[in-house]
Order: sequence, then structure tokens, then C-alpha cells
Amino acid sequence: MEHIKIGGLNIGSDFPPFIIAEMSGNHNQSLERSLQIVEEVAKAGAHAIKLQTYTADTMTLNIKENEFFIDDPKSLWNGKSLYELYQEAYTPWEWHKEIFKRAKKLGLIAFSTPFDATAVNFLETLNVPAYKIASFENIDIPLLKIIAQTGKPIIMSTGMASLSELEESVRTIRESGNEQLILLKCTSAYPADPSEMNLRTIPHLRDLFAVQVGLSDHTLGIGVSLASVALEATVIEKHFTLSRADGGVDSAFSLEPGELKTLVEESKNAWQALGKVNYHRTEKENKSLHFRRSLYITEDMKAGDIITENNMRAIRPGLGLPPKFYYKLLGKKVNCDISLGTPVSWSIVGK
Repeated sequence: MEHIKIGGLNIGSDFPPFIIAEMSGNHNQSLERSLQIVEEVAKAGAHAIKLQTYTADTMTLNIKENEFFIDDPKSLWNGKSLYELYQEAYTPWEWHKEIFKRAKKLGLIAFSTPFDATAVNFLETLNVPAYKIASFENIDIPLLKIIAQTGKPIIMSTGMASLSELEESVRTIRESGNEQLILLKCTSAYPADPSEMNLRTIPHLRDLFAVQVGLSDHTLGIGVSLASVALEATVIEKHFTLSRADGGVDSAFSLEPGELKTLVEESKNAWQALGKVNYHRTEKENKSLHFRRSLYITEDMKAGDIITENNMRAIRPGLGLPPKFYYKLLGKKVNCDISLGTPVSWSIVGK
């Protein structure tokens, strides 16, 4: 499967996983905190910072009852209307340019998730290198067409979508002339439980749609993200915050700086460890051959003495005959005097 390039960086199975830090609403309505988040993401070594581009009015209606109100004690956002939640979480559009500028200065790729056509038009004025499509919008066919027609690479989360819905979404993007698509396996729960992640879907999605597949991970910690690398996830997206203790709409399931740094390092290690199918010894293993077990004489022996279980053992190092010849050598006579600690060779056995 061919690689995709975003912001000059190659993404694909031949490269370390592309790590995206999602700022979401964890800026807590502070531009200064937003810029500090960008700084910490860069320090942690992630490849990209991602924003969300919407306003409360482009997301929903200002109604505080019925289906527009979150009445779920298990929800992180219980007791708020959708409009109030998006008012709190949105990233002011006038901040985008400064955030992207800081990211570029620090060598980070910066892009965003648009939630309607006005957001796409706005982001195009900032010349973003790619677009993210959120799980909740992956069935918004008119929006998908608009995003696809920009010709920019697209990373789309698959949360909540049925297979038939995904097929329609992928087909829409391709029929709009865009083949630069990466899907992210996603479970749209906040936080998500590892038992609900079903990571084995990653290679199935890859083969089914002939696309790269990564992971949008809302679980706590980094274990699930690292597991996805073993299934050849090429992209990992995690929410990020300066400190969960500071609060914020998504802080409860977001990584802190040290955790993001560990994810970057360990995902690269996991990717390197995949390697290829190989049964040849490495160069370092060749050096270790010296310390394999082999057959050694364990008592002083005289010419004509018989090799027994008491005077020959399989021990380290590996300069003697392999242990597989142990039983063949038992009962043989030695043809010369031999000292304790002599590696067994065919030359010491009488004919």
C-alpha cells in the first residue's frame, strides 16, 4: 500500500507511526494555554497537533431541553446542553492562525477537523495540509464531498459507522477524486474501555478498503495505542492536555506530556520490532553463539575411558559438539587423555 505524505512527512507501514495530539477543548478557552499545549506536544516528539474547527452555532441549536440536553450521570458532560458544551469546547477561529504559526515554528504539522462547509472554507484560507473527519461526521456525505474536493489527504475516524455506512463514505471520497484516505479505527466512548476497542478490525479495514488504517484512541493510557502498532496501524491519535488535574472537556481521557513522549518513543520501538519474517541470525546473535550450550568433558579422563553421564554434560559455552549428539557419544571411548573443561569434538572419540 502506497504511503501518503502530509506536511512533507511520509505516512505508511514503512515509517514509524504518525502521532497526532488532539487539542480539542483542553485549552480551557485560553490562547496562552493553547500555545503552551503546542510547545509541549513538540517537546514530546509528536508529529502533529490537531484542532477542531466549529462554533456552537455550526454544531447544534441553542436549546436546553429534550434531546439537546445531556442527562446521563455516566457522561463527562452530564448536565449541559449540547450548545453549552460546544461553547465551552470550541477553539476560537481567530486563534487558529497563531496556533498554526507556532506549530510550524516548532516543526509540528498542524491541521484540523472541520464540522461544516464554513469551517472547510476557513481552513483552506490557512492552507492546512490535511483534514480530519470526526466519527460523528463520517456519515455527513455533503461534508465529505466538500472536504474530498480540496484534494488534501483525509484521515477519517470510523466510530459508530456500520460497514455499509463506511463503504458509502469511502466511495463518496473516492468518487470526489480523492484517493488520499486513511481510516482510523475508533470506539466513540469517552473514555473508551479497552475491551470495546476490537483492534483486530484494523487489518480487516485495511484489506477491505485498500487503505492505510490507524487508531483514534480514547482509552486511558497508551497500552491500546501500542497494541495497534502490532496490527500495523500507521497513525495514532490521542487527546492531549497539559495536566488532567487542570480540568477541561476532554481532560479525563487525555495524555499528559510525559505520557505522550512515552507513546512517541514506544510506538516507534514497537514499529521497529515488527521488522519482517526472518529466521536468520542477526549480527549480534552470531556473537552470542559462543555462549550456547554444548558438550563438555566434566572430569579428567584417560585414553580408553568411556564417556558416561558422569563425565560429559551439556553446558555453556558453545565450543563443543551440539547437545543433540549426547546420546550418540555415551559409551564411546576417548582416544587420548582429556582434562576437565575440554569441549567435546569427534577427534577425541576412538574409532
